[in-house]
Amino acid sequence: MSGVRGPGGTGGPGGTGGRRLIGVGVGPGDPELVTVKAVRVLREAGAIVVPVMAGAPDGSGRAEATVLAYVAPDRIVRAPFALDDTGGVTARRAQAWDDAARVVLAALDGGAASVAFATIGDPNVYSTFAYLAQTVRALDPTVEVSTVPGITAMQDLAARSGTVLAEGREPLTLVPLTAGADVLDAGLAGPGTVVAYKGWRRMEGVRAAIERHGRTGDAVVGSGLGMPGEWIGRLGDVPGPLPYLSTVLVPPRRSGRGEKL
Repeated sequence: MSGVRGPGGTGGPGGTGGRRLIGVGVGPGDPELVTVKAVRVLREAGAIVVPVMAGAPDGSGRAEATVLAYVAPDRIVRAPFALDDTGGVTARRAQAWDDAARVVLAALDGGAASVAFATIGDPNVYSTFAYLAQTVRALDPTVEVSTVPGITAMQDLAARSGTVLAEGREPLTLVPLTAGADVLDAGLAGPGTVVAYKGWRRMEGVRAAIERHGRTGDAVVGSGLGMPGEWIGRLGDVPGPLPYLSTVLVPPRRSGRGEKL
């Protein structure tokens, strides 16, 4: 992969290379879950870009709220993305990627040795960063791209709810609910834990699928993790439509210690 370097290479976070774009995972929302390395990279960056939803009333987002625990507001540059678009690569989405890439390149052209793009969760798991990085490399192949991993929502929800994600030979299946009901059904038919992201208005269909497979008992749901107004509870207690960034954990039945070894 041209332009991509690992943490120990020239272009890695804290390396000695040229112009750098670093995707920094800042966790699901709780500032205490940002890694020490992520904090260092954010503080060392010449500029910090954060994604916000285009047209959002307050113009801020979850990544920015988390980053503000560690850096001054005047170091943050907001880049609007069409985060609420559906149906593939829309013109609005593509334009947002292009515009955000130009924001990054303008910061590098202005003298920043590195630009950190803060993203919730992990930059390599369903993150806007992947599209931004591709666009930046297309416009300027000399920019070195790297990432700093972050705590994911499924890890936070597992810890908060006391849910073991995987034991022994169990698979762990991560499903974006935007992929459709068939993908969720296939995961639930398997022997391991199913993690469902991007619940949004699909929660009734999710509940019905989990019930069909007889796996309702231990299923847990979390939304707004680490943020004001967060909600964590059992599937049967979901109060109504949940935000897009909601997580469902559906562990398998386990009857004895070490049975899955």
